[in-house]
Amino acid sequence: MTESAWWLFAMCLGLGGCVGVLAGLLGIGGGLVVVPALVWLLPQAGIDAGLVMHIALATSLASIVLTSGASARNHLRLGNVDFTIVKSLAPGVIVGGGCGSVIAELVPTALLPKIFAVIVLLLALQMLMSMRVTSPRPLPGRLATVCSGGVIGVVSSLAGIGGGSLTVPYLSAHGVEMRRAIGSAALSGALIAVAGMVGFIAAGVGDEALPSLSLGYVYLPALAGIVITSMVTTRYGAALVSQLPTATLKKIFAVFLLCISIKMFLG
Repeated sequence: MTESAWWLFAMCLGLGGCVGVLAGLLGIGGGLVVVPALVWLLPQAGIDAGLVMHIALATSLASIVLTSGASARNHLRLGNVDFTIVKSLAPGVIVGGGCGSVIAELVPTALLPKIFAVIVLLLALQMLMSMRVTSPRPLPGRLATVCSGGVIGVVSSLAGIGGGSLTVPYLSAHGVEMRRAIGSAALSGALIAVAGMVGFIAAGVGDEALPSLSLGYVYLPALAGIVITSMVTTRYGAALVSQLPTATLKKIFAVFLLCISIKMFLG
């Protein structure tokens, strides 16, 4: 690898450590941290500005495949995954995840960061509003749940996130206990990420402007750095879920999203 690729790999080792804890704690794949971090890091590693957002989204989704998988495994061990919920969401999130990567390829590059920031802001507001719900609605029927999963998949892939940021508030608003919502979101997020990653890889194949060590739009040095540490630290975040009260988890989640949204707008 080149010197810049080694530098980026080292930076992503630290990034992955933070992502792993957040993935286990909040049921997210870490894309809300990975995407803005890579948007800042990639140009410093010599990546062309016109490719930065697509590479950030694709690499984020690729890391989520492993990070969410590791987080889901830890939540499975702790009994936090509801397979009935995951099975209902799975068809929609898989199809939606693939469609989101196609849409991202069609959107002008300059608009992608703005779209990301708007999505994250809406997610933060949604979580804050959900904290006021006193009588949650039950989960809808299977068709409605599949459609909801499709929307979650499209938006998540378009923003390079694993879907936990949407899935957790959605399940919480429908009366699912917070720990089960987080655990189920982690497994659903892995499915979204696989579909989105495949779409971004296919879209980038043959693009000669991409740096070496790329698989489609996925930049392998950044991916390796993120997953090496994130897969280790997810266990610590998952362990915290069993110790923190539900209200605290919701507040952490909402404040986290607000901070990321403000940062992207300012950036």
